[in-house]
Amino acid sequence: MLVFPNAKINLGLNILSRRPDGYHNIESVFIPIPIKDALEITLNTDQKTNFSSYGIEIPSDGKPNLVVRAWALLREDFNIPHVDFDLLKNIPIGAGLGGGSSNAAACIRGLNELFNLKLSEDKLLKLASKLGADCAFFVQNKPVFAQGIGNQFNPININLSQYHFVVIFPNIHVSTPEAYKHVTPSEPQKNITDILKQPLQTWKSELKNDFEPSVFKQYPKIADVKNALYNAGALYASMSGSGSTLFGIFKTAPGADFNQYGKVWSFKGE
Repeated sequence: MLVFPNAKINLGLNILSRRPDGYHNIESVFIPIPIKDALEITLNTDQKTNFSSYGIEIPSDGKPNLVVRAWALLREDFNIPHVDFDLLKNIPIGAGLGGGSSNAAACIRGLNELFNLKLSEDKLLKLASKLGADCAFFVQNKPVFAQGIGNQFNPININLSQYHFVVIFPNIHVSTPEAYKHVTPSEPQKNITDILKQPLQTWKSELKNDFEPSVFKQYPKIADVKNALYNAGALYASMSGSGSTLFGIFKTAPGADFNQYGKVWSFKGE
């Protein structure tokens, strides 16, 4: 079985408060984008599950990859057999695009289909949420207004099909825990969902990512990319998550060449 986990970007990101458990309450809108990995799941006759990755190197944190942890979670309840996982990594790691979470959610959905487990969407969401705050988003893979620690979702209607997106990863890794240390939580003046109902041209002055000021101060090259997107005619540009990926929304495909800034993707909105 071959599945294609996709990335996401954040439209606005407000950091509201620090919680007693050390996490932060946020609000943001997540939308899926067509930047994808490829994950092949194959039955094997070994007495162990094997994981191999290709493409972008995945740094080791001493733990099994989220894909393997997703398999282990299903094995606990359903005693599914061992498999081979082959992951072609294309979504940048630690870049604010949710690639690892997407891999885990795609694995859960793939295993559900491969072994005909017939799990409900609600069950899939609950399983995914055990693996990471935003994993459950990738189960439904539709635009949502995210709250809590990024794990409480409400569907949102947003149509960006008339616009063109440029996404740039500037080959800089931003540590999310470190980024949180430099942000002072606060309540926004206006809710993100209200801003998104306004004409897109107004987003530039109102739709904010609270990580940007401190991240831009620490990594001026990331700020340069945002400025380049606006200079090329973007109606709106922002960093996704805690960075370092940035995106611009254009009326039509821009003629500018952004390759000097890093890895570039360009696609029509949905």
